[in-house]
Amino acid sequence: MHLPDGPQLDLSSQVAKVRAKTRPWKSIIALALAIGAAITSAWAHHAFEQFFSPDHVPKQLIAAATAIAFCVFGTAATIGLSGNVGKVVTPVAGTAHAAVIRYALLLIGGVTTLAVTLALFRVPVGQLVLGGALTSVFVGIAAQQALSNLFAGMVLLFARPFRVGESIRLRAGAIFGELEGTVTEIGITYLKLDTGKTVLSIPSSQVLNAVVGPVPDEAAAGPALGGASLPAPGEKKA
Repeated sequence: MHLPDGPQLDLSSQVAKVRAKTRPWKSIIALALAIGAAITSAWAHHAFEQFFSPDHVPKQLIAAATAIAFCVFGTAATIGLSGNVGKVVTPVAGTAHAAVIRYALLLIGGVTTLAVTLALFRVPVGQLVLGGALTSVFVGIAAQQALSNLFAGMVLLFARPFRVGESIRLRAGAIFGELEGTVTEIGITYLKLDTGKTVLSIPSSQVLNAVVGPVPDEAAAGPALGGASLPAPGEKKA
């Protein structure tokens, strides 16, 4: 027997709503399990000095298993909570700002989860932090253009010299003259500009270094000149 399409669509939408409501609880449960795993691993560490020693092998296995469990549950909680926060912030701050907040939470949660996991395995985190800082310096030098676009995009998002839907004019040497169009998206690294013929993706660093202004209203050009039109080439003014 074939059911009509209407009840099937209603049932699927209701299932989607129920799943959306239960997602935050899954992230909260994962966070609680991660905290419990970290406490258990720290408790098991009191019975031995270091891993792979002949003493207290069962406690070593418990410490290692719970440390791995913390890493898994902590990663799941970070991804879930950052996504939920992004969905909550999107109606208030907009898609672009919500993406920045989501990425920031992912970065903070990921670094924290990694640091705690290494500490549970008795890995010297201080030396790794020093090595990571040196690596970050070299990566930053190699990726100057990408990082400049990233920080320029964040400046544009928070300074808001223009908004999505506004018609603007960009003037800079890097873009070889002027560009006019309607802003369709302000991303972290690129600005999308609809010129009427095509949609251009302009790096945020070039937009930040450009002179930005509104597109002049051609209908108001006549009144701005006193209502008199300019004579055509070769025509004498009466």
